[in-house]
Amino acid sequence: MSNDAKVSGCGQQELTFDGGEGHGFSAESLTVADVLSLPSMRGARLIGGAAGLDRVVELSNVMEVPDILPWVKPGELMLTTAYPIRDRPEDLAGLLETFDRHGLAAIGLKSGRYLEQIPEAAVRAADALGLPLIHLGEDVGFDEIMQEVLTGNLDRRAQVIARTEASMRELVDVVVGGGDLADVCRMLAQWTGVAAAVTTLDGRVRCLRTADAEVSSAEVSALECFDRSGRFRVEDEPAGASRRGEPRGGSGDARSARTGPGRDENTTANEALNWGNVVIEGGRRPADETLPAASNLGRIVAFGARTLRAGDFRLLEQAAAAAALVITREQAITAVESKYRTDFVLEVLRGHIASSDRVLSHAHSLGWDLDRPISIAVAEVDSEADSTDASNKRTMQSLFADAWTKVVSQFDPRAAVVGSGDQVIVLLAAEPRERIVRRLEEFVSSVRGHGGGGRRQFSVGISRPAEGVSRLAPAYQEAMRALEVGRQLARGQGLRHYDSLGVYRLLLQVGEQTELRNFAEEVLGPLATDAKEEYAGLRETLQELLDHNLNVAETARALFFHYNTLRYRIGKLEQMVGPFTEDPDLRLSLALALQIVKLP
Repeated sequence: MSNDAKVSGCGQQELTFDGGEGHGFSAESLTVADVLSLPSMRGARLIGGAAGLDRVVELSNVMEVPDILPWVKPGELMLTTAYPIRDRPEDLAGLLETFDRHGLAAIGLKSGRYLEQIPEAAVRAADALGLPLIHLGEDVGFDEIMQEVLTGNLDRRAQVIARTEASMRELVDVVVGGGDLADVCRMLAQWTGVAAAVTTLDGRVRCLRTADAEVSSAEVSALECFDRSGRFRVEDEPAGASRRGEPRGGSGDARSARTGPGRDENTTANEALNWGNVVIEGGRRPADETLPAASNLGRIVAFGARTLRAGDFRLLEQAAAAAALVITREQAITAVESKYRTDFVLEVLRGHIASSDRVLSHAHSLGWDLDRPISIAVAEVDSEADSTDASNKRTMQSLFADAWTKVVSQFDPRAAVVGSGDQVIVLLAAEPRERIVRRLEEFVSSVRGHGGGGRRQFSVGISRPAEGVSRLAPAYQEAMRALEVGRQLARGQGLRHYDSLGVYRLLLQVGEQTELRNFAEEVLGPLATDAKEEYAGLRETLQELLDHNLNVAETARALFFHYNTLRYRIGKLEQMVGPFTEDPDLRLSLALALQIVKLP
């Protein structure tokens, strides 16, 4: 059994630092399997709890008194001659359960003098708990074991320090040498032995690299920490915690596909993987709470074959710092380019055009084609429903603009897409109304879903086709009016074409908006306000009656009201606004007033 235990230990992934590629994470402390391979453990046999060979041994202790429990610490290797239970060997099984609750790593027992034979009940308990139970050799000295455990752990910690320094130098070389996120992920994947990824603030994968030829990116993305769209579940994955899981739907099929003759199933990618992540923070972390906090730039995730520990997360934090430098550098470059592009588009949309030919030429130099019929779409985040933290505002705005650029370019590579605060402006090839609306619906679906727009509520307005550069400014105003109306009618998630605004197109042309409000208040009276909670419901009832041509039965069904309840409401409405059931002119005025109330 001794040989089996030690072979099992040697079969574990070696985690010490050797300075080469693909060396995996460093372990700061010995595992039980490592302890079994120490010279002082010659003649030792693992007789139970083999499932716990990967338990970490932080230190060792000796039990020779009955009241040892107050001094038991998690991660200890407990050495004993069984003297405290010499008269009650049957208590050993219960003692193992108590030790396991205290987080003990393993127990080494020297039988013979005080305990002739280890009870079978104790062996069964060790197996059930996964708590290694080791039978020590007769000539083994406790002081020798304790010294080698201490020395081994000190050596491991020295290796971790060396590894940390070496990894920091490698990461600095990558960043200084102009490396990108792919280089950071590739290096981290070599350290973990499996894979590494960098995501955006909301979990969209920006880069994923694997180091193990037996593991593909698709297999990593199939783990439960990713949703069906491939987004890392940042809301469910706490930073700094090691997690373990298998691909969604199980790994049986994947196992069959990846294993074959000559392949060791214990070392293939079909085993469940472990992962952990840390936040990539930009800027400095201020000690003064009055100063702005560091911005959240995303997450960096490491995937390995074993549980990630404190030393692993230190390496992850170093990689996160390097990723932050790369992302910040990219953002700085992008910000300058984006501002240049945005300023140009806004000048055109404000009508500041010195020469159409010059505008077309400049647009062409930016990769845009404005020398064709253009439809303008404006997407704007609903500021009232947006809960984005102020420190992450700019990052989310960038994600929103990037998502629109990504989805629009797949349809129209020559379209102009620029971001301006919470707004994205798109100038794309014009199409008939029904087709352009369907096109934008697809864009909106992609941005809200797989595109990585940050899962924020936003509305979209679409203009009529603009012929020529000089018509872009009026088209932009049309898109903005459609956006404003759509946002009001759809509560922050509308999509409206200017031609679908109906009577709103006329109402929005009225220069004096105060006059419109006065008209609505004259016609609706107190119903034009929300002074009482019931007024909104009464307006809805009135609108449904007008929409159903005063058909009480149909209106009652649409509102899920009882017929008599609706008759009562009609009476109440006529007391407030007049006999609209008998006066068609009043009904027209009421219909207009109800639309005015909805205006932004």
